[in-house]
Amino acid sequence: MNVPFFELKPAYAELQTELDEAYRRVMDSGWYTLGAEVDAFEREFAAYCGAAACVGVANGLDALSLILEACGVGAGDEVIVPANTFIATWLSITHVGARPVPVEPDPATFNLDVLRVAEAITPRTRAIVAVHLYGQPADMRALRALADSRGLILIEDAAQAHGARCGDRKAGNLGHAAAWSFYPTKNLGAFGDAGAVTTSDPALADHVRMLRNYGSRVKYQNEIPGRNSRLDPLQAAFLRVKLAHLDAWNERRKAQAGRYLAGLAQCAEITLPVVPDWAAPVWHLFVIRSRGRDEFQKRLSAAGIGTLIHYPVPPHLSGAYARSGWRQGSFPITESLASEVVSLPIGPHLSVAQQDYVIANIIAAQFR
Repeated sequence: MNVPFFELKPAYAELQTELDEAYRRVMDSGWYTLGAEVDAFEREFAAYCGAAACVGVANGLDALSLILEACGVGAGDEVIVPANTFIATWLSITHVGARPVPVEPDPATFNLDVLRVAEAITPRTRAIVAVHLYGQPADMRALRALADSRGLILIEDAAQAHGARCGDRKAGNLGHAAAWSFYPTKNLGAFGDAGAVTTSDPALADHVRMLRNYGSRVKYQNEIPGRNSRLDPLQAAFLRVKLAHLDAWNERRKAQAGRYLAGLAQCAEITLPVVPDWAAPVWHLFVIRSRGRDEFQKRLSAAGIGTLIHYPVPPHLSGAYARSGWRQGSFPITESLASEVVSLPIGPHLSVAQQDYVIANIIAAQFR
């Protein structure tokens, strides 16, 4: 059996009629930048998250950068960020001229360790960016209490967490603002690059709207030095279709995660994900740890099973931050994760037979 890590075409096949109608609606409208389709998606996604406003932008990295810029974060400021994350989280801070201050994760959940965050705060700290890694929310209640007590901005990097909950509240409504990516592989994915900002702060939302559109509310009246980072109306139309199916597709992911957790519970060779009682993840990725990760991947590959590593190179060891003074050993927990994590196939179109095949091969592999 062949089990790809993830496939994009089945999503189109399942929703083809609705997606084709959305395409024709946009093409027939004659309006191809911002406009009614983007406005409608922004209203619908804000309502879904429980936030007052949504601002569609070009991608998830821009969403993070625009939030920071709208909040006035810049040169001389420090922003606390997970050491264990995709590099885009760090790049957003660098792009506004601030300094990323990495903090090690909780070894159990891989998300920000709140106690370490508290220790990292200095007089220069302006904000905390909390990543809901792999679709599992960070401890936002504790982080919000800490941020409020220190007068800091709390930003969600929710790029992998569409529909995730922390207690009774959804991602996108847990901090001062949230950045979203709708990259095609996300739980709510477009058919190209796309992103958004959600917030319940009207002034922040208004500022991001201007920044994304050349610093302008009215054409040719540029109030601030903005940029071009607009959500495409065709992608907005596709996202509106997929948003209506998001919860059902997340339930499929949840069921698959449950099968992995049950089926692999006795595998001594691997470490399974840990979910706190207050968290309701959406399982963007199902990530396990294996001390013999490379050999583990080879065995699965030989059986026709695709896996990926999220992420093989921590940001502090990347070339982008080679001059920042961090070295191998600077963040040992993060570096240990990078050497051991492996993501198994998961997604709304993975069949039970395919998943059973993955589980059977992992079980068999530990006895070789």
